[in-house]
Amino acid sequence: MHRVIAALLLLGPVVHGQPEGPLVLAGGTIIDVSASGRSAHDVRDAVVVIRDGTIESVGARASVRVPENSRVIDVAGAFIVPGLHDVFATVNTQGQANAYLYMGVTSIVGLDEPGGRRGPLFLGAKPGPRVYRLESLTGYDESRLPPGERTIYDLTTRGRRLSDGELRAEIARLAADGVKVLLLYYTLGPDQVRVAAARARDLGLATIGELGATTYPEAMEAGVMAFVHTSRYSLELAPPALRDEVAKAPFGPPRRRFYEFLAGLDADGPAVARYAKVLASGPTGLIPTLAMNYLELPGHRNPWTEPAAALLDPRDIHLPANPVTGQQERPANAVRDGFPPGATAKLHALEARYCRAGAKYLAGSGTDAFGTMAGISLHIELEMLVNACLTPRQALAAATSNIGEVFGWSRVGQVKAGYEADLLVLDADPVADIANLKRIRHVVLKGRLVDRQALLHTPVQQTRE
Repeated sequence: MHRVIAALLLLGPVVHGQPEGPLVLAGGTIIDVSASGRSAHDVRDAVVVIRDGTIESVGARASVRVPENSRVIDVAGAFIVPGLHDVFATVNTQGQANAYLYMGVTSIVGLDEPGGRRGPLFLGAKPGPRVYRLESLTGYDESRLPPGERTIYDLTTRGRRLSDGELRAEIARLAADGVKVLLLYYTLGPDQVRVAAARARDLGLATIGELGATTYPEAMEAGVMAFVHTSRYSLELAPPALRDEVAKAPFGPPRRRFYEFLAGLDADGPAVARYAKVLASGPTGLIPTLAMNYLELPGHRNPWTEPAAALLDPRDIHLPANPVTGQQERPANAVRDGFPPGATAKLHALEARYCRAGAKYLAGSGTDAFGTMAGISLHIELEMLVNACLTPRQALAAATSNIGEVFGWSRVGQVKAGYEADLLVLDADPVADIANLKRIRHVVLKGRLVDRQALLHTPVQQTRE
């Protein structure tokens, strides 16, 4: 067996063209990301056999047969991990798609927000990460509302609330249209959340809650799979009257008052401890999107110094950092986009408290709102999760295996036989330092090697005026 592999290795790395037979990665260490990163059964001197976009077999060198006509890449001394997932993001241009792949992000949960912070979802990228489409579910008939951006007030005062049957039918329509993830939105009441979560699960759709009329504990009980934004699922800490105001106008003046309340809250107090215990009590994953506040942190790095930033245009990004200084300008609409002093630090402190209580995490950057950048900001998010309390292995799991486990996607996020062949080969151990996730030697997408350096030569494309 060793002689067969040695002979095949003489062929050298194959990074161009379409392989005729299976692709084989030989000699690297497979990093175990199972059990939310609590397991550490890494496989050294491993062989991974990839055929037709799927991992066919994997294991220690002595236990895996290398098929004839394989293209073998010697990755001795390197580390093999699943491709990274960004579960709350968008892609607007080919340049952004290339930036994701260059940074090792092989899948995103993609938001479509024409006219909003993130802009329209671009599904024609070649190459590009896998895109799992996300659609918001409001629970209201919006067909008679005026075009353009609609507020919560518009929905609840001029829209018609959907019946349970209509809600189930709407979810089935979205599934038939290729949607893979539902964002359960502020306007859904507890009864609607229960119906939506059950129907989505029956149809194989993932659910993420960004809630108002339904409390987050109620959503946990209903089986909502994940919650997004520390700033939103911390709403349970507010007094009932303020909570109700924010639920009715989450992007209006109550938002500012809520953040002022959070800034004065004791992150180590008993109320936070009780809520942290609730968040950690079930299988629901948290998507903090702490990267969306990264530019508010003192001493932050300038994200434009990353090589992948050359693929991005600041005009395509909501509230971008200045490419020269790395600082973010004040938002034109402080009510909708501003944060009062102390709020960002408190959000990070709250998330650290939830983390120490044992909450489960999924990694989402929020790209490209509040200065977040394709591919680059997911690595910032993972850094923030490690700062909160996760080990590097647990943070890696938040961007890989946890997605499959929380969303019920059985072929996603692990280096195992039968799983999707989206893989990274790294030059340094990410378990030793999460920053090593950026030391990428190879990207494998859908079983094919990506020419990573060629990604940097895509012209920047602007989509917003």
